Amino acid sequence: MTLRFFNTLKRKLQVFKPIKEGFVGLYTCGPTVYNYPHIGNYRAYIFEDILRRYLEYKGFHVNQIMNITDVDDKTIRDSQKEGSSLKQFTERYTQAFFEDLKSLNIQPAAVYPLATDHIKEMIEIIDALLKKKKAYKTDDGCAYYEISKFKKYGQLANMDVSQLQAGASGRVQHDEYDRDHPQDFALWKAWTPEDGDVKWDSPWGAGRPGWHIECSAMSRKYLGDQFDMHTGGVDNIFPHHQNEIAQTEGFTGKTFVKYWLHCEHLLVDGQKMSKSLGNFYTLRDILNKGHHPLAVRYLLLSAHYRQKLNFTMESLGAARAALDRIWECVRKLEAHKEGAENPAVDKLLARAQKNFERSMDNDLESAPALAAMFDMITKVNSWMMTQKIGPLNAQAVLTVMKKFDKVLGVLVEEEKIPEHIQKLVQEREQARTSKQFDVADKLREKLKQAGYVVDDTPQGPVVKKAA
Repeated sequence: MTLRFFNTLKRKLQVFKPIKEGFVGLYTCGPTVYNYPHIGNYRAYIFEDILRRYLEYKGFHVNQIMNITDVDDKTIRDSQKEGSSLKQFTERYTQAFFEDLKSLNIQPAAVYPLATDHIKEMIEIIDALLKKKKAYKTDDGCAYYEISKFKKYGQLANMDVSQLQAGASGRVQHDEYDRDHPQDFALWKAWTPEDGDVKWDSPWGAGRPGWHIECSAMSRKYLGDQFDMHTGGVDNIFPHHQNEIAQTEGFTGKTFVKYWLHCEHLLVDGQKMSKSLGNFYTLRDILNKGHHPLAVRYLLLSAHYRQKLNFTMESLGAARAALDRIWECVRKLEAHKEGAENPAVDKLLARAQKNFERSMDNDLESAPALAAMFDMITKVNSWMMTQKIGPLNAQAVLTVMKKFDKVLGVLVEEEKIPEHIQKLVQEREQARTSKQFDVADKLREKLKQAGYVVDDTPQGPVVKKAA
């Protein structure tokens, strides 16, 4: 099947054809580092990770850029509340973000550009927009993009702003605002005492960039005037991504991005996340409750990215149970050393791969892709229990599971079992063989107290760390 994605700009599924054959330029909106990202943010980052992984699975070379917004209204406000410098404040949360990415097995982007390192590039674009009369200066030293000068304004967000007259839209200096009130937006914000020492020199006086110009400058520097894919959450569509298009195309005169992909909201207990409702979680909140980070990853990738997903502690528990099934199957396959080879295994694996790829080719339909993998696991487990699978079969199944995991990223490297634990397992197996079941039970309990569980299979005991 041909690889297709739902392009927000065209509001339909489209066959994916990159600008340069075999190569994909991918820009993913990263965090604003004023706090720890919440689990809704990580739904978008995991979707983008799955996208990048599947493109690579299909043989594309992907150049992924993820920005770090380390200067905006919120970073300035909260760093001053804390009494820290902007740099110290944002560096702390940037480091925490990278730690979270590692916990969730999200592959690193090629570059994580910081907004504060690219002020020069932003000034270059703003200056050109002013000279082209796409933007204007105000008496207070600010610069605004005049949205009535961009005929396609509103197209990405499916908004009709055709009746706007020059200047009639009003102006907005805040980085985020409502789609019901499209207004000329800030490219450059003049310094005010509330900004403290956060300012840069520009041809229009001291100040700082608006949020939207940051991504235009950084994407252009690392991916060029035109590139293949831009992603983010649905809340980025307006105003952020719409404004990126306006200012970038106003500057270059070229189509900015070919495919726009957006991830839906995450609900918690059926409602939008809110601190007042007590359903607001960062990844650290979840991990501090004892949950495995890969259970969070599995849950967040289990539903299609364009559907709202409801996060509950029960669904997180179900995600962990699903992971345990995957991990247990892998452990048993690795331990499988006996049995006759079964020619039906090859047909099973071919069908599983076909169904997995058919689903993922269709706009990353992750749920049926997971179903294809679990259908395979169920059959393989049945065959292992009845000795209808051989060692070569087991290795072939492992190869396919690891191939799927290049996309899913949910397998873990098993910790080496300590020698004294292995010795207890061997002693217990000897006791079972000689029908000393009371001794075997005591050894099982001893293993449990040490933090390990043992599963008796037809191929022998399989030991693992307790959940």
